[in-house]
Amino acid sequence: MTSPTTTSQPATSPASSTTTTPPTSTGPQPTDVPKLPTDGVDVVLTDLDGVVYRGRHAIPHAVEALTRASLHARVGYITNNASRRPVDVAEHLERYGLEVSEDDVVTSSQAGVRLLETLVPAGSTVLVTGGLGLTSIVEAAGFTVTSSAEDSPAAVIQGFSPDLGWTHLAEASFALADPDVPWVATNMDWSIPVERGIAPGNGTLVSAVHQAVGRMPVVAGKPERPIFDAALARFGGEHPLFIGDRLDTDIKGANDAGIPSVLVLTGIDKAKQVLAADQRSRPTFILDDLRGLSEPYPVTVRREDPDGTRYATVGAVTVAMRGHVVRVLDDGDPIDLLRAGTALIWESGLAIYGLDVDPKLYGGE
Repeated sequence: MTSPTTTSQPATSPASSTTTTPPTSTGPQPTDVPKLPTDGVDVVLTDLDGVVYRGRHAIPHAVEALTRASLHARVGYITNNASRRPVDVAEHLERYGLEVSEDDVVTSSQAGVRLLETLVPAGSTVLVTGGLGLTSIVEAAGFTVTSSAEDSPAAVIQGFSPDLGWTHLAEASFALADPDVPWVATNMDWSIPVERGIAPGNGTLVSAVHQAVGRMPVVAGKPERPIFDAALARFGGEHPLFIGDRLDTDIKGANDAGIPSVLVLTGIDKAKQVLAADQRSRPTFILDDLRGLSEPYPVTVRREDPDGTRYATVGAVTVAMRGHVVRVLDDGDPIDLLRAGTALIWESGLAIYGLDVDPKLYGGE
């Protein structure tokens, strides 16, 4: 057995003392015995963009995996995208072969209107900055919709629409010049995955209004609690699991709501972002794609040398960390490398920018 030398490089083989413990996350953890991420789960809540589809195309394996999950748990679809009505989202999902009704969909528009109802009287005039997916929900709740600040709206609610332009943002700014007018944003996603790539999201549009009025809205969508509360109220269940592709919205929001989470690497965030995740944004499970929902999740085995060198083994791969140096010892499946690397880095308490990380952990060279 080789021990690390004074060069601060990790050893080429692990120490003999062994303990098996679950990965670090703010959410509930896998056990020491491999199990399915969905074991014991009675409600699966899943994001859409980057998890189920990208643009017009279903993400490979997502439909089959969610159909399989629905045999044992209620599946609810949650989206920060406020541009479409729940019925439109359901019809979109049905085209991929999923069995979905509009009651299975919770949008940030719905969560935003729940917030509005706590801020202004029923029937109030509300300036809506957004598309049909938002205006229809606001109207259905009994509010009067306007697009002009000249109508003296009691509140402003803002959601994403690809057709929004300067004129719409300016009207919101004019209405919000009155500091007593509440402002609700459906979500603050800075970017959205679309068929052609990554595009600006609602957060960029909200930021434009913020720069004009000098204040921020209350937010309904992920990572804030209102959308999770709306989903749990809708679907019930005692043991939920949330699936997302973004650390800053999906995973952070699920952790803050006390819901175990799956990060799937088919959307926005990839290995490099996962390794750098802060404590509130760390998932319970990390999957390449949704096939992993029905596969036993591997245990992370920890080892430590007397000199403080720590090792994490997942499956056939082993990663070592000594001081600020993180190295791959036994190469193999990239997803297991990522799981082992995150176990060491997250538990170290050290900031990612201060570490010398083996590029193999994030697909670099």
